[in-house]
Amino acid sequence: MLLDRDIKEQLSQYLQLMEGDVLIKVSAGSDKVSGDMLALVDELASMSSRIAIEKAELPRTPSFSIRRAGEDQGITFAGIPLGHEFNSLVLALLQVSGRAPKAEQKIIDQIKALKGKYHFETYISLSCHICPEIVQALNLMSVLNPDVTHVMVDGAVFQEEVQAKDVMAVPVVYLNGEFFSSGRMSIEEILAKLGDGSDVSEFEEKEPFDILVVGGGPAGASAAIYAARKGIRTGIVAERFGGQVKDTLGIENFITVRYTEGPKLAASLEEHVKEYPVDVMKLQRGRRLEKKELIEVELENGAVLKSKAVILSTGARWRNIGVPGEAEFKNKGVAYCPHCDGPIFKGKRVAVIGGGNSGIEAAIDLAGIVEHVTVLEFMPELKADVVLQKRLFSLPNVTVLNNVQTKEITGTGKVDGLSYIDRSTEAVHHLELEGVFILIGLVPNTEWLEGAVERNRFGEIVVDNRGATNIPGVFAAGDCTNSPYKQIIIAMGSGANAALGAFEYLIRN
Repeated sequence: MLLDRDIKEQLSQYLQLMEGDVLIKVSAGSDKVSGDMLALVDELASMSSRIAIEKAELPRTPSFSIRRAGEDQGITFAGIPLGHEFNSLVLALLQVSGRAPKAEQKIIDQIKALKGKYHFETYISLSCHICPEIVQALNLMSVLNPDVTHVMVDGAVFQEEVQAKDVMAVPVVYLNGEFFSSGRMSIEEILAKLGDGSDVSEFEEKEPFDILVVGGGPAGASAAIYAARKGIRTGIVAERFGGQVKDTLGIENFITVRYTEGPKLAASLEEHVKEYPVDVMKLQRGRRLEKKELIEVELENGAVLKSKAVILSTGARWRNIGVPGEAEFKNKGVAYCPHCDGPIFKGKRVAVIGGGNSGIEAAIDLAGIVEHVTVLEFMPELKADVVLQKRLFSLPNVTVLNNVQTKEITGTGKVDGLSYIDRSTEAVHHLELEGVFILIGLVPNTEWLEGAVERNRFGEIVVDNRGATNIPGVFAAGDCTNSPYKQIIIAMGSGANAALGAFEYLIRN
């Protein structure tokens, strides 16, 4: 029995929402994964009279496809979609049965209008918390357009295939046999890459906003909600909704919520914003900000948005170490998310660069998967909390190197080692390994504001206690500011604070 009682009860309620019959075609062998997959499929069929099972020969074994009765194609799972992919399985059953998807009509129309044949394959790991977004997006596309097919491939099950394609980070998507993308992608980003994204003309006729929020993370979402609740014309422009939160796995310090995960919180942020009359503009980045009669924000697509007040909440991103080999081997052994990519390095040797909480938490997680972990810390001592250090030093397959500087990540085609300098002796040493995880903090996404607003030496926007910058009418909030603490709950509070400050500015001006 793969599903415990609580999960089965929840699943039974979801399956009651199915609106038509589906056929699960199963390709299984005699291996353990095939046996577990058959057990899962049998459990599904036992819970709904709308589900039928049929043995078949699919391109991969073990795998199964979910399709409408009488149709030749559907959604395919190569492996067992449990863990973070369990929701992908549930949604596939509902959507294939005819249940209307929760997607904007504009997105549905774009998917249905796609011309040509699109066969997608997505390589994932079940511990990857960002993989389901792209799996569910491509599954939805295959449901809505008969010329689109999609297969989720569990890299842990099909290791030979993963190694043959040098997949060293997930998710990785192939389209019609050719590499398409790696890393997180929303359905809007997929459509844009296929050449069916937003048109610049959509922005040209927009009336000036009262408050325009730039950035869609916790600070931006909070600012947009607080502004919209004042009954004023509010817009939010964001490259991706949720921001850095989408790359966070477990969240246990969000007050009143004992535990949640980044992608779930990001989805809730977007849903909450959409409950208000906020003009949401996704897949857009700022290129220039200028104060004229109104404040103008030029986007990278060339469009110019105008507003009486602007709140900058562009967040931050993982900091790079900037050594030779880092860029060259990104997704070829260089990684930034241990939860997503850790399983790819099962039984291998890896390094973690960074001795703060993030780095030590990553090393602890990886130690349960890989052969050996080497932690490299620039300072003479680790910066992580004592409780984490105690846990780390209790592990038999971890080595900690303090007071060292990473010199180069080496390899041919993919990572094969790392060179570092012992800062006390200046001697250069080399480690032979297959993976390097970099966790050395964040850098604010404010380069595009050079010369527009005051920033400190770290690139953070300088704000006062109302979130105001040195430019009248321009406010800022969240991790892109000089707030000393980068936390989700603090970013939300600063977003609300900036919105109230901006509203006060509008009243006085």
